[in-house]
Amino acid sequence: MQVRSVLALAVASAVATAWSLTGLVFSPGMARAAPGICPPFCDAIPDSAWIESSSIPLSSVYRWPGLAGVAVTAAKPRFEFESWCASPAIPGDPRDYAVAARATVPNPDGQWNLQAQVLHWRGDTVTGGRTALATIERARMALSSCGATAPTVSPSLTTSEADRLAAVISDPGSRVMHVYLLAEPSNSTVVEVVLWTTIPAVVEWRAVSDAQIFDAMSTPLCAAYLGSCR
Repeated sequence: MQVRSVLALAVASAVATAWSLTGLVFSPGMARAAPGICPPFCDAIPDSAWIESSSIPLSSVYRWPGLAGVAVTAAKPRFEFESWCASPAIPGDPRDYAVAARATVPNPDGQWNLQAQVLHWRGDTVTGGRTALATIERARMALSSCGATAPTVSPSLTTSEADRLAAVISDPGSRVMHVYLLAEPSNSTVVEVVLWTTIPAVVEWRAVSDAQIFDAMSTPLCAAYLGSCR
């Protein structure tokens, strides 16, 4: 596992650098509603790709809906933490051309909000997998720079591996966010799950291990993208 993570991180870093130096061009695609699995439904996020709502933190309180039922197409998706960190745009960001969908469950102040996104790059998984890993590496860099781009916001990484990130982001006295980002290079996919609330929160955060949440994010992808997990 350690060797795999080191190799994956090296690939991700190389691809991230290539975006800046070579200006790689990606072909855009349209995302539409798609039941079932990929193939044949590869031009949109399959319904089966979403994390089970019962596996999302605080599900016993909020009874989160099935995410496929509330998901919409996400054009040029960005991660929610980037709005808190005021992260600058990335030239040639391949997320602009990913097939992507977003599911959002908003709640009033003091209650927890939920956002999940699934991003998928079509084509060969060698290229798409590298892109997925590089997207996680770029997110890691953005979180590391958050204190510079948004001085009042303070992120704390709880998991930092080549293919996954988890963090708690605080805006002292104002709001707090829990972030989970996962890359699955075997199916060229990135998944985001994020929950946030204003402070004071009506419902106290109930700790769940990062590993448990990442497993719940990863498992549906193997079913949604046929032949990607062996």
